[in-house]
Amino acid sequence: MAFSSKSSMLLLFFSALCLHSAMAGGITCEEIPTDMCAFAVASLGKRCALETAVGQEGGGVEYQCMTSEVVVENVSVVGYVESDRCVAACGVDRRSVGISSDAMLEPPFIARLCSPDCYDNCPNIVDLYFNLAAGEGAYLPDFCNSHRENPHRTMIELSSSGAALAPAPAPAPM
Repeated sequence: MAFSSKSSMLLLFFSALCLHSAMAGGITCEEIPTDMCAFAVASLGKRCALETAVGQEGGGVEYQCMTSEVVVENVSVVGYVESDRCVAACGVDRRSVGISSDAMLEPPFIARLCSPDCYDNCPNIVDLYFNLAAGEGAYLPDFCNSHRENPHRTMIELSSSGAALAPAPAPAPM
């Protein structure tokens, strides 16, 4: 049986309609596989976070993808799961449980984050670390420019600028 062009167009229309309906739910963190969770943003605009939980069988550690309370302001990454290319280019790990600014004290990490492959092509990861840097009182674009010019000086400035990056004071002797 041969399809007419009208039948083909109708079939194409209904296929597109079904696909749109299936995609309408968007990305929900709790439905993302744990190996894709870190660096994903739900369709509602909140970051997904890989968390640990005590397993029901044997009490071992299990991983879960959960919706965090962190709202993403960069609308271009809403409903987005980071690509493997960007994960590799930026030097991040999808198995990260929690994300902290501590990585920004590691020169190899900063070199990859500020590299053109990451900084210019991976807006989701850059947005995340932009906000982490801001929380430490640093402006990521200036930080990356400074790092390109003098990596050692940048590390010293960052580690001395933020209280959250400085080691906690030792408890007073009793």
